[in-house]
Amino acid sequence: MRKNLALPGLHLLPLAIASLWMTAAVAGTPAEQRGKTFALVNCASCHSVDLVMPSPLPIAPPFRKLHERYPVEGLAEALAEGIFTGHPTMPEFRLDPDQIHDLLSYLKSLE
Repeated sequence: MRKNLALPGLHLLPLAIASLWMTAAVAGTPAEQRGKTFALVNCASCHSVDLVMPSPLPIAPPFRKLHERYPVEGLAEALAEGIFTGHPTMPEFRLDPDQIHDLLSYLKSLE
């Protein structure tokens, strides 16, 4: 009788490699990671800050679509001076230059 010499779980190797590649691709630069963290802490209660989920607050645009409304680089001034919107649920934010760089880096990564 012949024994099966295949290694257990070997059929999962391509899936594991793909998963590692996707994780590395999603990880991004340090600035993108800091921007993502900022977005998760300060923005995710209203805005979708990823590539697929809808925004928890329907009137809050998903971050992945902001570049369709505004040039992302153009948001730097608004982030520095404070974002004011026509609805009262949007808090006012004033970010320092490093935070602006990080958040814009993250927003660009979502395009």
